[in-house]
Amino acid sequence: MRLIPSIDLRGGQCVRLLYGDFSRETVYDVEPQALAARYRMLGARWLHVVDLDGARDGAVANRDAIIEMAKIPKLSLQVGGGVRNLATVDELLSAGIARVVVGSAAIEKPVEVSTWMRFFGKARVCLALDVRVDAGDPMVQTRGWTQATEITLWRAVEQFLPSGLQHLLCTDVGRDGALAGPNTDLYQQCLSRYPKIKWQASGGIRDVTDLELLNGMGMAAAISGRALLEGHMGDVELRKWMRV
Repeated sequence: MRLIPSIDLRGGQCVRLLYGDFSRETVYDVEPQALAARYRMLGARWLHVVDLDGARDGAVANRDAIIEMAKIPKLSLQVGGGVRNLATVDELLSAGIARVVVGSAAIEKPVEVSTWMRFFGKARVCLALDVRVDAGDPMVQTRGWTQATEITLWRAVEQFLPSGLQHLLCTDVGRDGALAGPNTDLYQQCLSRYPKIKWQASGGIRDVTDLELLNGMGMAAAISGRALLEGHMGDVELRKWMRV
């Protein structure tokens, strides 16, 4: 399993939201490109970047910062937030982004997103399904976690299996940014139902113990932002997990 460091952008700054709530934001005093360069120095091969302004408003808003990070040698970016039309997908991939991350559009126009997967290749499109787990099935949230839907995670996944869905990032919004530990019950269901998908776990990761747990389960990747920003994992540990 690979650890993929995450950088969330809002207004050009590195931030983290608690439980996906835009009113509960922490701003970190570090330039996005400098942080990305540090992760690469530690051995990161991939970087997960979320344009929070884009996720909320529907259009990529931190493009310049994202493109600058994509110029860092030997660092591949997967970028989400505001990726809701073909033109944006084409623009990002043409600008050197290795993989686009599609969230709201996957729920709102699945047929169109399926054509992106077939046209650009399944390895270059990652679905991002954000869910709330209260009782029963996990329910998908859209628009930067601000809108609830009546669509279960399982129903959403089924729509993309015929298109060869390969990468899927699943976030438990109720744990995101809280350092409360990943929702292992949720991910065990994901792996049991769809073992061929390369699942990426996001939300709640605290330390190396959580990485070892997710790795043992068979997750393909783990996304972590706050735990890295606040030093909950040492450089030696980061080098081990990010170089996979």
